[in-house]
Amino acid sequence: MIPQEIIRRKRDGEELGLADINTFIAALAAGHLSEGQIGAFAMAVWFKGMSRAETVALTLAMANSGDRLKWADIDRPIADKHSTGGVGDNVSLMLAPITAACGLAVPMISGRGLGHTGGTLDKLESIPGYRITPDADLFHKVVKQAGCAIIGQTGTLAPADGRLYAVRDVTATVDSIPLITASILSKKLAAGLQTLVLDVKVGNGAIMADRAQAESLARSLVEVANGAGIKTSALITDMNQPLADSAGNAVEMRNCLDFLAGGKADTRLQTVVLAFAAEMLVKSGIATSPDEAQGMARRALSSGKAAEVFGRMVSMLGGPADLVENPDKYLARAPVEKPVLAGRPGWLSACDARGIGVSVIDLGGGRRHPQDRIDHRVGFSGLLPLGTRVEAGEPIAVVHAADEAAAEKAAAAIAAHYRITEDKPQQSPVISARI
Repeated sequence: MIPQEIIRRKRDGEELGLADINTFIAALAAGHLSEGQIGAFAMAVWFKGMSRAETVALTLAMANSGDRLKWADIDRPIADKHSTGGVGDNVSLMLAPITAACGLAVPMISGRGLGHTGGTLDKLESIPGYRITPDADLFHKVVKQAGCAIIGQTGTLAPADGRLYAVRDVTATVDSIPLITASILSKKLAAGLQTLVLDVKVGNGAIMADRAQAESLARSLVEVANGAGIKTSALITDMNQPLADSAGNAVEMRNCLDFLAGGKADTRLQTVVLAFAAEMLVKSGIATSPDEAQGMARRALSSGKAAEVFGRMVSMLGGPADLVENPDKYLARAPVEKPVLAGRPGWLSACDARGIGVSVIDLGGGRRHPQDRIDHRVGFSGLLPLGTRVEAGEPIAVVHAADEAAAEKAAAAIAAHYRITEDKPQQSPVISARI
């Protein structure tokens, strides 16, 4: 195989055959391609796209580039959820233990931040000792005994995707439907799932800002996954504002623990978490209707069972056994916390969610290059939802920064990312469609 020939053919809009894709991905997984070649391939796909057959072939090639997990000794339905990424989107952190508490086994293979969007693994790494890449035996043990395990790709699980994922992050090729589809589903196929639900974000803070693009991605994911034997559905959710009231890493872990303790009732975040819990439980046969499933999820929260599952998972994966009870003992705080004040009275009517995600990166909470180290302490908390009435000088967010200069810059950026108007805005539904 001459890699540049395959890149050239895709650049020129040709449809690649199964053998071409398998050979290219095998070389990628073996480390025989340079980052330049990987980036060029990703850019060619971004511009020219892929047919459904090419996308299926790419997905299967990446899934088969490493181990395929098996769960024969677990007598629970094997289920998972994946999000296309957003700002303040920490749904997975709560959803996995909630659904595990309701009877599912959830082997969740998650990713790092892509572009301006936050990554579940980066958030989990704010927990001291948490092992995001356990060996296969430990991963299996945690899923069996705790009910869920949220980890990253190990070196043997869809390794081709791991390398391609990192290059996409820094080459402006994140928002390619074939590459997103293959990246997400290769990990899910390798994880041995029976059912899958997908959170496809749409809005100015999503990878897909356009509704038609989001629906196209959702259909691509659902069709490819169902074709590969995983019962799959997708919900399209709003990302025109941060989903949680925090954006960052340690701040979103605190948000997660508050949620599991019952502190985020009647929020957009709760609506999304419960909707996905219902989708997973019904699709897996644990519940017979969405209403029954949501009731089960609420009881898992109110009883403390979901928090107990989360704590057990953290402990088994190397984190502190008492994280749930004593989060401040373990989650580092930034040395500077600065409120962002409304410049005028009125209604929060719009925000640049993507800009907020970029501001997290500017603070050091995300990556510009694959090798960058993240400052897990930094980010934003107390982000008020759109539709909130504020007075001049009232806080609309709190900046968590490493120093005063960074805090000042971030506070000015956040203030500029929000629009305050005299009239109360109409709110878009947080869940707009099911596919």
